[in-house]
Amino acid sequence: MITLPILHRDDSYACDPRIILGVGLNYRDHIAEHLPPDQRGAAVDVPDEPVLFAMTPNVLTACGAPIIIPRFIEDYGFAAPRIDHEAELAFIVKDRCRNVPESEALSHVLGYTCFNDVSQRNFQKGDRSGWFRGKSLDTFGPVGPALLLAEDVADPQDLDITCRVNGEVRQQSNTCHMIFPVAALLAFISRNITLQVGDLVATGTPSGVGPLAHGDVVEVEIAGIGVLRNPVQAEDHA
Repeated sequence: MITLPILHRDDSYACDPRIILGVGLNYRDHIAEHLPPDQRGAAVDVPDEPVLFAMTPNVLTACGAPIIIPRFIEDYGFAAPRIDHEAELAFIVKDRCRNVPESEALSHVLGYTCFNDVSQRNFQKGDRSGWFRGKSLDTFGPVGPALLLAEDVADPQDLDITCRVNGEVRQQSNTCHMIFPVAALLAFISRNITLQVGDLVATGTPSGVGPLAHGDVVEVEIAGIGVLRNPVQAEDHA
């Protein structure tokens, strides 16, 4: 459980989700940056529906706490081991809901926060079962630094989002560029599964994802929410 101060309120929120859902391939420029070199500049193949994957709650990490690179990854002998940052807007579900129309979806959002969907790429690309393990390692889901209530957000599709590593800007975009906006995501998810109070959805990342290494400091900043800042540590140094 992560305690998040509630912005503009003298209160806090206990972030303890039953499930964490991620949305893949939700920004065109992020899809494009993963195309092979000989396909760069080609039309982007946009998903027909949101691409969902699950993460386990053990990923949750508070602002200021370290992202730990597990020692056991060395045992695989990857020629190019890769752990990437992914700056994302996350929303928290307000109430139990099922089959929500898109026109009503935002009324079921409690609030918004920053999320860093840290990803072990070798597992993500190599596992036959998909992205689950590469997204679910301990500490790989920093969240915070605060919760901005939905009622205080004029438009969740007009929020600047930035990621910096050691002060260098790596990602810079706006949530207006999502392929599937927040309302569409909640409506789609609720058609497939019943959402419960406190469930957390990370809405995807823009282009500029890149590697993290021991000693780095990674920051995810979203306008109106604040800066989620975490050091990166190899397990041997933790």
